[in-house]
Amino acid sequence: MKIEGRNSVYELLKTDKEIDKILVQKDLKDEASKRLINVIKSHKIKIQLVDKYVIDKESESSRSQGFIACVSDYKYFDLADIIDGAANKDGFIVILNEILDPHNLGSIIRVCECAGVDGIVIAKDRSASVSDTVMRISEGALNHIKVARVVNINNAIKELKDNGYWVYGAEMGGGEMYKTDLTGKIAIVIGGEDSGVKALTKKNCDGIISIPMFGKVNSLNASVACGVVVYEAVRQRLKKD
Repeated sequence: MKIEGRNSVYELLKTDKEIDKILVQKDLKDEASKRLINVIKSHKIKIQLVDKYVIDKESESSRSQGFIACVSDYKYFDLADIIDGAANKDGFIVILNEILDPHNLGSIIRVCECAGVDGIVIAKDRSASVSDTVMRISEGALNHIKVARVVNINNAIKELKDNGYWVYGAEMGGGEMYKTDLTGKIAIVIGGEDSGVKALTKKNCDGIISIPMFGKVNSLNASVACGVVVYEAVRQRLKKD
């Protein structure tokens, strides 16, 4: 997997992930690049200085800013890892139900990490997986949040319920989000870009919550909807504290 861009590489260096090497464009003179190079050297990570045309050839985003880190493929967590990590507090988990667009997945990961979500659950099938694109869109947030990939989303919901979580699907036609108690141990299900939360998954949720809509367009992008719901939960939880 390739991690591109100054910020993403800098966030990667904060983790314990094994980095094979970092390609750095020759003759970078700006202060931000110099600072990052010094940080890389302090971690004793192999730096390979290359010409700009090599960076351009290796880059998949065309926005590498002269830095490409080469790391092993992403290692997913188990759902139990996320549950155990939140055992001593009110856990907060986001479940993605057929999010297929890697750009949406990357944006959702970034939102959830910023909001302090304990982990994200995706399915092995019918879901975007962690990739170079997802890492780039997340702006390094993927390095700081657990992503579990499960065989069956509905079985994951049952496991969360067995561990004391209340599970809410974010979908049109439900109860108003602002009137729903989103404190305590909760999991929020975000549906796919076109299909929304699947019928069986909605049935397995403890409730359906909706974002009030006042315009002529009656839907939001999945990552935007996730951000709205997640930060309403954050607001309620801060108020409770």
